Amino acid sequence: MSENDKYIHDAYMAMAERTIRRLWILCLVIFLAFVTSIVFLVYREQQFETVTQEVTQETDDSGVNNFYGGDYYDEANN
Repeated sequence: MSENDKYIHDAYMAMAERTIRRLWILCLVIFLAFVTSIVFLVYREQQFETVTQEVTQETDDSGVNNFYGGDYYDEANN
């Protein structure tokens, strides 16, 4: 290998090392952005309160009751 080839090889290796360092920094930034977004979503989800609802309806002859959510007023299917 001539002196010129060694110089070119060293230049390419230095460029590759800089590129790899930049890629690691980019990976860390992306990971931190992901973690931050997950923390923000969990915090935002905690703002809402859980509402439970108990629904009772009496039927004749052991009919079937259907509840679709919200306020649903209907007769039992027998």
